[in-house]
Amino acid sequence: MEILVTKLFALDIGTRSVVGIILEEHNDSFHIVDLISKEHKERSMIDGQIHNILSVASIIQEIKEELEQTHGPLKHVSVAAAGRSLKTAEGTVTVDISDRTLVSKEDINRLELLAVQHAQEKLLAAHQSQEDDHYYCVGYSVLYYKLQDEKIGSLIDQTGKSATVEVIATFLPRVVVESLLAALQRADLEMEALTLEPIAAIHVLVPPSMRRLNIALVDIGAGTSDIAIVRENTVTAYGMVPVAGDEMTEALSSHYLLDFPLAEQLKRQIHDQEILTVQDILGFEQEIPSQEVIDVIRPSVKHLALSIANEIKRLNHNSSPQAVMIVGGGGLTPTLTKEVSMQLDLPENRVAIRSLDALSGVTLADHIEASPALVTPIGIAIAAQRAPIHYISLTVNEQSIRLFELKELTVGDTLLAARITARQLYGRPGLALTVKVNGQWRTLPGEHGSPTTILLNGAEAGTKDRVGNQDHVELLFGKDGTDASATVRDLVEAPEPIHYQLDGVTRTVIGEILLNGKTVTMDTEIADREELTVYAANRIRDAITSHVSPGTDSFTVTWNGTPHRLRKRETVYIANGQEVSDQYEICANDIIETLQPASLSLKEIARDLDIVLEERADVTFNEEPVVIKKPRTAAYVNGQLANLDYQVQCNDQVEFKSLSNSPILFSDIFSFTDFSLPSQSTAAYRLMRNGESIRFNELIFGGDQLEIIFE
Repeated sequence: MEILVTKLFALDIGTRSVVGIILEEHNDSFHIVDLISKEHKERSMIDGQIHNILSVASIIQEIKEELEQTHGPLKHVSVAAAGRSLKTAEGTVTVDISDRTLVSKEDINRLELLAVQHAQEKLLAAHQSQEDDHYYCVGYSVLYYKLQDEKIGSLIDQTGKSATVEVIATFLPRVVVESLLAALQRADLEMEALTLEPIAAIHVLVPPSMRRLNIALVDIGAGTSDIAIVRENTVTAYGMVPVAGDEMTEALSSHYLLDFPLAEQLKRQIHDQEILTVQDILGFEQEIPSQEVIDVIRPSVKHLALSIANEIKRLNHNSSPQAVMIVGGGGLTPTLTKEVSMQLDLPENRVAIRSLDALSGVTLADHIEASPALVTPIGIAIAAQRAPIHYISLTVNEQSIRLFELKELTVGDTLLAARITARQLYGRPGLALTVKVNGQWRTLPGEHGSPTTILLNGAEAGTKDRVGNQDHVELLFGKDGTDASATVRDLVEAPEPIHYQLDGVTRTVIGEILLNGKTVTMDTEIADREELTVYAANRIRDAITSHVSPGTDSFTVTWNGTPHRLRKRETVYIANGQEVSDQYEICANDIIETLQPASLSLKEIARDLDIVLEERADVTFNEEPVVIKKPRTAAYVNGQLANLDYQVQCNDQVEFKSLSNSPILFSDIFSFTDFSLPSQSTAAYRLMRNGESIRFNELIFGGDQLEIIFE
């Protein structure tokens, strides 16, 4: 049988170094023919992003030319975007479902798409990106669904006030891909295929039969540790922590006063020698036991393990995976796997370093030493050959779109690329109508818009349907909902007539409907922010004042030239035998009686105004009771002196005037008795007050005992 041999060239462009590798594919197996690794001459790569294209291109050119001396011209290369260049963001969307139900899977898919777009917006805002910056969405995972702020397994057919979806989405910046292309072009290389570093490592370490398991892959490099989560046959999330092998190197450099390259060399020798010899920056040579070195870096190892474990849990729905695979040179750090297993609460045998011995069907040339650091570059070459990633072209509503095929692309990915927001997948809802009804605000929602129909190559499709090269996506946008409208009849009921008896006569009160204070009919249209009131008009003061007098009107009385307004005397109302106020609300069949107030007399008016009409003294005269009265105020009605018992009418002009204030004397007694002195009596007499003699012009007071004694 003829053996087919295919030669592959792949590059792993890392933060510290660039690895070039030549593989030969022999049917279904691979042989690593050659491998060259060169470190960057300056810091031209930061967090997986090429910052100096010329410098990176120079290293690539050196590796290419060195390999070409043995293997001939190299024109095509497979590369990978670093996992650390992936950007992860969480997105949340909440929608009102109080008057509709999310009944289909497509409703949920569109809600998830809206959450992904929210994550993309947060990413743009966090990096202060311009609107024309672009991110390829390489995957997302739903963190949870919520119904009215309570987590729930599924939203389909659920009813409530609100529905929430939160996702964690991963994006690859377009600039990462473009900078890779630019560096390769300067090195006279053409990109044959592109993959992601986590996908490359997973492709060679995790066969398809194992991808249904929940596995975390961690690629520990020099500056960062890249993480990918596998579950249910796909990569669901990517992440990165800015902690890796350099942290251990820096700890050694600081502790032993070593130059950074010497500290890196010391770290790499831990596994090889029991006693390590180094020279510090002062020129002193030290011999250090390897166990001591392990103890020095232990705090840094714990910090790295904690950082990795926390990110794994965040990406994996706040839970530990079933197993963790570690690759990359930083994975050789002593005690790291034990620390990671402790932080994730996993058995030690569930966290393992995977090296080339885990790759089935891969052999190495004799001069190449097996190492976990080679897993990713070999995976890049194999993944690029078996599952190459290309651009595809398609149209969305006749707009030409190019997508990077980092995963199985869906209609939703094309909508993201075409800047079609998820909100455009439904017609806009009509404007709501807000009305104040009897003092309470009510909101009538507008009609929901109809959903947008998605056509894929002319056939109706959903956002999760797969798309391919040269496909055509067409959106038939849904119609906007109509604005809310209402008449008075839609908001209130017409007031019912109330029949009752008033002073023996059957009467009826009918309420009114007021819109902004004006009477309207039941069919009147209502505008936004208007105020609607049902006015029952059944309070006594409103209902029966047209039938009875509410009481005597107030009127003015003049007292010594000063006007005084008298208080009004109200009508008394009796409802069903009980006295009530004029605020009483009449009910059907009530029996209402009214008691009108009597007219006021001049005496009552004077009493209300505290006017003293007369002064009085109650005395005894010759052992007989006598009441002495002296008028102090005179009352005039309409200019005429009036009797104090006169009943005043509402139109009368009443005036009170003060009279003499002369005191009550003994001589006044004769005006109130029939007693008179003898005209010709020669007998002498004495005037007595309380047993003492007084004269005719002396004062007397109430309670005095007066006498005339003849001698």
